[in-house]
Amino acid sequence: MADKSGQMFELPKRPNLAAELFTTQEQRDDAKREKVLDIPLSEIDAFPDHPFQVKLDESMQAMADSVKAVGIQTPALVRLKDDERYELVSGHRRKMACELAGRDSMPCIVRELSRDEAIIAMVDANLQRETILPSEKAMSYKMRLDAIKRQGQRVDLTSRPVVRKSESADEIGEQTGESGRQVYRYIRLTELIPQMLDMVDTGKIAMRPAVELSYLPTEAQELLLETIESEECTPSHVQAMKMRKFAEEGRLGEDVILSIMQEEKPNQVEQFKMPKTRLSEFFAPGTPAQKIEDTIVKALELLRQREQQRKRDDGAR
Repeated sequence: MADKSGQMFELPKRPNLAAELFTTQEQRDDAKREKVLDIPLSEIDAFPDHPFQVKLDESMQAMADSVKAVGIQTPALVRLKDDERYELVSGHRRKMACELAGRDSMPCIVRELSRDEAIIAMVDANLQRETILPSEKAMSYKMRLDAIKRQGQRVDLTSRPVVRKSESADEIGEQTGESGRQVYRYIRLTELIPQMLDMVDTGKIAMRPAVELSYLPTEAQELLLETIESEECTPSHVQAMKMRKFAEEGRLGEDVILSIMQEEKPNQVEQFKMPKTRLSEFFAPGTPAQKIEDTIVKALELLRQREQQRKRDDGAR
C-alpha cells in the first residue's frame, strides 16, 4: 500500500482472530501439546556453543549401525526458533548417527523452550553421559549457572523465589554427585587458555593446579605454556599456587615462571635426557617417545642378560 507521498509500506500483521474464535480450548491446548515428529535433518541446527564433543569414533560407528538396523529408539529434543528452523537441544550424537546411516530425518520431540530453559535442558541431558571431559563439565556448568542466574526470581524452574550462586551450584552438583564448591572449580577452568585446558583433558595437568593457574592472566599462561614445552614438565599444585601469588603481586614474569618450574618437586624422579638426533638412525621419524623408551629399556635388558651369560660361561671354564 502507498501513502499520500507515494511511498510504499506494509500494513502490520494482525492476529488470526478467526482461528481464535472458531477453535475450542481443547484444540488450542492440543496444538501446544508435545508431539513426536519426523523432522528432516537439514532443518535441524546444532545448539549454539554446544560444550559436549561429538566424535566420529568406534562408539559413534556402532550407533550408526544400530540406526541402520532399528532406527532411532529415543527421539531427540528440539525447539522451534524464530526463523521457523529447529534447534537441537538434546540428540547431537543421534543426529550424526542418522547422517552416517544415510537417513535424511529423525524423530524429535518439539518443545516450547526459552533460551535459558533450553540451556538447562541441554546440560542436564548431556550430564548423563558415562564419560565427560573436564572441559565439557567446565563449559556446561558455566552455561547452566549463567542461565539460572538470568532467570532471577522465576520459580517455575528454580523452585525458589531467589536462588543464590551457591545454591545454584549445589543444585548442579546434586545431579552429578559433586559439591557446589567442586562445580565452581570446574567453572574456573573456563578461564584457562585452550592449550592449557587441553592438558587438563589429557591428564597432563591435575585439577587442583589447573584451578590455581586459571587465575593467571592470559599472557602469563602463554609464557607458562612455553616453559612447560621447553622444560618438558608440568606445574605441581604448590608451584601453581606460587605463580598465582606472584601474579597477584604483579611480579610474575618469564624468569620467575622458569625459576619456579625448575624447582625440584618432593616426589620428582630424576630424568635422563638425550638429544633426539642421537637416536635418529635407530628410529623412524615420528616414533612415539614411549615406544622409543620401551625399545631402549628392552635392548638394555637383553644386553645385561648376554653379559651375565658371558660371565657364567667364563666362570665355567
